[in-house]
Amino acid sequence: MIRWAAVKKSPSPLNTRCPVLRIARRARIPCIALTLALAGMAASFARAYPQQRTKWTTEQVLRELDDAAKKFHSLTADVERTTVTVAVNDRSTESGKIFLRSDKKMRIELTKPDQRTILRDDDKVWHYLPKTKRVEEYDLGKHAGLADSLLSLGLGSSGSSLKKQYLVTVIGEDTLEKSKTVVLELVPKDEKFRNQIARIQLWVDTSNWLAIQQKLFETGSGDYIIILYSNINTKEKLRESEFKPNWPKDVTVVKPQAGDSGS
Repeated sequence: MIRWAAVKKSPSPLNTRCPVLRIARRARIPCIALTLALAGMAASFARAYPQQRTKWTTEQVLRELDDAAKKFHSLTADVERTTVTVAVNDRSTESGKIFLRSDKKMRIELTKPDQRTILRDDDKVWHYLPKTKRVEEYDLGKHAGLADSLLSLGLGSSGSSLKKQYLVTVIGEDTLEKSKTVVLELVPKDEKFRNQIARIQLWVDTSNWLAIQQKLFETGSGDYIIILYSNINTKEKLRESEFKPNWPKDVTVVKPQAGDSGS
């Protein structure tokens, strides 16, 4: 039988009142994403990216992303995520697969080193941990807009939606995974978000205008997360049933609360 419980957490520097950012930290996903997850990267991919000359302007790239978003319906991809803690030179990697649809549905199945699932269906997000038989359930509520810009960052998201949530700058071009990319830097406009993530870099494949790499810089620590997407497939039709929370009957479902009603 599924058990339900409400869990309250005492305030801490990592417990932001925005559920989107708490989900991303708790589930350790692309901050969607929660962003959901993912990259054992060579050191060359982790290099700082200086401003450089490029044929692309920011407005041109945003227009291309707008056009691509109109044609985007779904994708599947392999995903790898590496978290780097600079102070102790620690790197941890996990990998799995992402399933994403344009109608606010996402599923990330992580298999290495531990199995877990991050699922989004509209304004609901679940984080399933099989090892502990626990499911965390979140209601995005008024933060759904931020979730849209975060959980599917560069994966079918439009230029206009990026511009609404971030200050967007083209900082260069690169060849990554044999693909020509334009590199964007995003600075969150939302102050609470910016207190967690100072900036994000996106490597966007110019052949399909989908991100193949994300790099997220945590505020104040110098730590960062690199997420790499490979074997991207936009032709597979994803069934509705793949995005339903069908958990085993013996799990405990909890609804973490940390001032969710706050702004």
